[in-house]
Amino acid sequence: MTNPKRLYELLLDYCSSDAVVDKLMVGLVWTLCQSKGGAGLAMSPGFSTRTLPWSGTLSGKAVTDLAAWIWEWEPYKATVAMAAINSCINSRPLPDSVALDNSAEYANLSVFEYFLPHLQNKNVVVIGHYPGIERYENVMQLSVLEKQPSGGDLPDSACEFLLPNADWVFLTASSIPNKTFPRLAELSAGAKTVLMGPTVPWLPQLHEFGIDYLAGVEVTNAIALYDTVAQGGGVRIFNQGLRYRIAELTSSTSMNWLKRQIADCAAEKTRLTIEMESWYAAGNTSRFPAYSLLEQANTRLARLDSSYKPLWDNHSASYQKPVINL
Repeated sequence: MTNPKRLYELLLDYCSSDAVVDKLMVGLVWTLCQSKGGAGLAMSPGFSTRTLPWSGTLSGKAVTDLAAWIWEWEPYKATVAMAAINSCINSRPLPDSVALDNSAEYANLSVFEYFLPHLQNKNVVVIGHYPGIERYENVMQLSVLEKQPSGGDLPDSACEFLLPNADWVFLTASSIPNKTFPRLAELSAGAKTVLMGPTVPWLPQLHEFGIDYLAGVEVTNAIALYDTVAQGGGVRIFNQGLRYRIAELTSSTSMNWLKRQIADCAAEKTRLTIEMESWYAAGNTSRFPAYSLLEQANTRLARLDSSYKPLWDNHSASYQKPVINL
């Protein structure tokens, strides 16, 4: 099993920037963070509270400060952190992926429509209740797991019994901030697994955790998205401001994706190193102002390399010529 802490370390690596929070909205259904160049979402906790001590203080803060809350167990802090991290990730180019139609009545179910030809009569477990999911009950052997089950939902504790025998698992990415992801991914090891929802971080390293597909979102209209979230939008956001995209995480695609990210990170490290050398060459004796960003670039580059190496080793091994004994 991959060290569960590794995912959260990787998330923080991708949030290495000097961006600050422009807007932070904790909406009825979604939490939205807008920062330099990107907007990120996470599903809001499913309960209300009147005692958040930091309300009204987060705009203008460093995104990295909020991202550090991803280690927290307090649900609102972890949710804000996830949205902040996604705002950084979404400021970078998205992976090669398939854009889904967001004009249909049930645009929130477009991921299931995309995979539907593969789900006929299969044992399918969906973690998280997606409004309208009941329409597929006669197409597949469908089980829906929810923290707060309703209707035909099963409690989330059923995961220990159902996931090991599933053919397909659709796993809500809100499992990342609530810290259930590592165990759910482990239990789903024998299934085709799709990590889905607006909370999905576009990370190629999720391949290491047994995820076969990322079904995340692309923000198409940040203003419309913010207004919809602010006005209590739930499934409405899939028609207002974003659309689903699907990326397959094969060894080959993950390796190509990581190569691009390694090149970008190496370029960032080189730029910061040159700026630091110029800073000290100009006679400055105080610490280089962007030194922490350079440290973060070094850490991120090391972790990207550690993710790339096993993929490269497996790729090289598959192409080794057989030894012929004469």
